[in-house]
Amino acid sequence: MPLKTTFSEKLFNFCNYFLFVLVGLTTLLPFLNLIAKSFSSEAAVISGKVNLLPVGFQTGTYMYVLKDAMFLNSLKNSIILAIVGTALGLFLTTITAYPLSRVQLRGRKWFLLMFIFTMLFSGGLIPTYLLMHNLGLVNQFPVLFLPAAINVFNMLIIKNYFEGLPDSLEESAKLDGASNIRILFSIILPLSLPVMATIALFFAVAFWNDFFTAMIYITNHDIKPMQLFLKELLVSSSSEFLKDNVDAALNTTPQSIQAASILLATLPILLVYPFLQKYFVKGVLVGSVKG
Repeated sequence: MPLKTTFSEKLFNFCNYFLFVLVGLTTLLPFLNLIAKSFSSEAAVISGKVNLLPVGFQTGTYMYVLKDAMFLNSLKNSIILAIVGTALGLFLTTITAYPLSRVQLRGRKWFLLMFIFTMLFSGGLIPTYLLMHNLGLVNQFPVLFLPAAINVFNMLIIKNYFEGLPDSLEESAKLDGASNIRILFSIILPLSLPVMATIALFFAVAFWNDFFTAMIYITNHDIKPMQLFLKELLVSSSSEFLKDNVDAALNTTPQSIQAASILLATLPILLVYPFLQKYFVKGVLVGSVKG
């Protein structure tokens, strides 16, 4: 028989639901406004009549954005960056986390201390820039993913997950003559799909959303990622934005083009996230149990 809910519990639940709805609306309403502006006519956007629904529905804005060579080039760069950066970051972070998860590793605590120190303290922006310059990475595409290839926070999550796996699996494999590399790739990784998917999502979102690294190191338009393109698009004036395209100036507005560009830039992550969501919570929780 279900327990009777008291008035205080009902009030508490109501406050919780109200707060969640309020927080949800604060994130959803700006997104709906972007969608409305991207599909609204020039006159409606300029006059400020667009709120949450399109006014004077049109799709010319998206046709213009999808024909923009700079947008397409930055989109290609961001896709390559997300794929290459995620693959490299996941590989390097995994092969770093595995030996640190083994208690028999000599100097294990000192290695962990050094990694955690780098997570809490950095050399600073100027020394880091000078290092990238001396390495010849400034204005080179690898500078966008090499400095972030190993993320200590992600490494600690993977390490904790590996520590939670039964030691008997590794012991049995060693009795059969398997090497550490064979154990990692044939036994440990197949059992670590949830945390691998979680960390892959962390890397992909981080690389996709990062504009600061590109803003510091990249001036070559050919290798600028999408987020830097959007940043420059949002801060540019209307005359600068449309000065090279008369048709765009006649048929649409900078605000609607900015909105369409932002929405198109979010689509790749929105398409990937549902396939990894089922692993997300499980991977984080299991990877954070042991410390």
